[in-house]
Amino acid sequence: MTDKILSISRRTRATPFTRRVEAAGVKGYTVYNHMLLPTFFTNNEDDYWSLCQNVQVWDVSCERQIEVSGPDSERLIQLMTPRDISRAVIGQGLYAPLCDESGGLVNDPVLIKFANNDWWVSIADSDVRLWARGLAHGFGLDVKIREAAIWPLAVQGPRAEQLVTRVFGNEVPGIRFFRSKMLEFRGKAMMVMRSGYSKQGGFEIYLNDPDLAEPLWDELFEQGQDLNVRPGGPNLIERIESGLLSYGNDMNFTHNPFECGLDAFIDLDADIESMSLPALRAIRGKHVHQLMGLVFDEAVFFPDFAIIADDRVVGDVRSQVWSPRYQKYLAMAMMKRDFLSANETLTVDGKIGNIVDLPFDFDAIR
Repeated sequence: MTDKILSISRRTRATPFTRRVEAAGVKGYTVYNHMLLPTFFTNNEDDYWSLCQNVQVWDVSCERQIEVSGPDSERLIQLMTPRDISRAVIGQGLYAPLCDESGGLVNDPVLIKFANNDWWVSIADSDVRLWARGLAHGFGLDVKIREAAIWPLAVQGPRAEQLVTRVFGNEVPGIRFFRSKMLEFRGKAMMVMRSGYSKQGGFEIYLNDPDLAEPLWDELFEQGQDLNVRPGGPNLIERIESGLLSYGNDMNFTHNPFECGLDAFIDLDADIESMSLPALRAIRGKHVHQLMGLVFDEAVFFPDFAIIADDRVVGDVRSQVWSPRYQKYLAMAMMKRDFLSANETLTVDGKIGNIVDLPFDFDAIR
């Protein structure tokens, strides 16, 4: 494939960290929520080992924060998700599918209760703000909805806690998963949460002052020299190995939470006002597809991403990668359940692969 150029315009927004990302030698971007997201700096595998062994700093400003505030803010958030949010406490994050009236997935954000009557919806790649504004208008809710001036920066990897502690102080180790504290950097308090789009451990820093973006980036790299800190971004290999879903790749609005294995994040029997619950209750156990893992001993080619067996399409590949750690070719595929009921393997290009549940159980795979 020849080199391509990503044309940048005002519709494709840079971030307060972009100058530092460019200076660090970024080699690839994608566009996520109309904003630049760095994808790799050296190569996919090199970046993978750096993430798994040391620590990386990611510009994830593209995780836009849709702020919903006002007396009816909690009611609107609850209408949007079938997960019961009534017990959330200030500073807590909740992974929560957002679903429409048919049960289709609109997004799969982390919901953050920032304050009483003030929620942040830390969105994946879809235009949630427009949908939220439409619901607020239709239901006559007293809320304000805006894209908050927040630019998340992730610090990920097994040495992330050491690095963030050096920059933000000794309260950092006491932060639990999906919990946060307001900590100061150069006199400015900002939210620091133990979270991030990897399974290697780490934090997300919710920068609220763009003038501090480059000083924060520089401080993390200065303090992390002996930790082998490097720039990075969400890594395809690590994501698939960990079974982390990517909205728009692995699922979209045509799928429901059951098909994506998100059953644990919906509360079907809760007494809550959620617009998707009637539909989800009706389709429970009746969904046609299921997101599964595929495992091959060598790389395989899926023409047009289709999975064909017995001369019919039985699924389609959503994400795929070679795992250098496990020496396996891994894929996430949306499969037809009637095929799954009778088959534990499939043959592609003369190669036999196993169909497994997600996330991958590598002890069993070996």
